[in-house]
Amino acid sequence: QVQLVESGGGLVQPGGSLRLSCAASGSFSSIRTMGWYQQALGKQRELVATITAGGRPYYADSVKGRFTISRDNDKNTVYLQMNSLKAEDTAVYYCNADIALWSWTLPVDYWGQGTQVTVSS
Repeated sequence: QVQLVESGGGLVQPGGSLRLSCAASGSFSSIRTMGWYQQALGKQRELVATITAGGRPYYADSVKGRFTISRDNDKNTVYLQMNSLKAEDTAVYYCNADIALWSWTLPVDYWGQGTQVTVSS
């Protein structure tokens, strides 16, 4: 059974930094695109950043220049380095990965349980 386990959330002051991690575990053939989404209280889940298996990143305009997504394919892990955090970054952050269970199957979306990030003084 495939699982995505996130870590690294917490409380930080405005202007501070946090690093989120998400590790995929279980039995599978390959991981395609991995990414991070945020869901603020009362709002819909929104894309923050994604990264392809080859390492090509994509960022939402709201985080460009402040957040950096990276991955370690040997560890099946994706990271989100968040710098210059603002109050509006406060949200639950979810990890997402497109995972193919076998080489002959299409990838399926998997989600982590979410980790809370609170930016407040």
